[in-house]
Amino acid sequence: MAAFPGADPVGGLLGGLLIGLAGALMLLGAGRIAGVSGIFARATGIGTGSMDRTAAWAFVLGLPLGALLLGLAVAKEPPSFFDWPYLVVAGLLVGFGTRLGNGCTSGHGVCGVSRLSGRSIVATLTFMAAGIATVALMNMMGVGQ
Repeated sequence: MAAFPGADPVGGLLGGLLIGLAGALMLLGAGRIAGVSGIFARATGIGTGSMDRTAAWAFVLGLPLGALLLGLAVAKEPPSFFDWPYLVVAGLLVGFGTRLGNGCTSGHGVCGVSRLSGRSIVATLTFMAAGIATVALMNMMGVGQ
């Protein structure tokens, strides 16, 4: 049995490989770091960058649609999520954090660490520590169980 209920190490490995492949393809194919927060900012007009806004929107919309299609293909049912208030608060906190950290987990964690960027390594360690603390706090409070 997996360490966490519902956890699938093979699925996690395959997901990680796909994320790494997507990051490599983005860098090699488009010459861009696959930083989702920067691409989202470009799509919405909040940020600037060299990426075409149409391509940015395709990338942003493809993330949840691709996950949904994969979930339907593998699990034969749509994935379940936390209640909307939790998702809204989490999204706002993540957005604030990406601005504060000048990047997100995909830009720093996947692309920056693989390039041995010092600031990305520090940012990723901070993301991981905050994530561990959040999960521990939510478990202590009984949220999501």
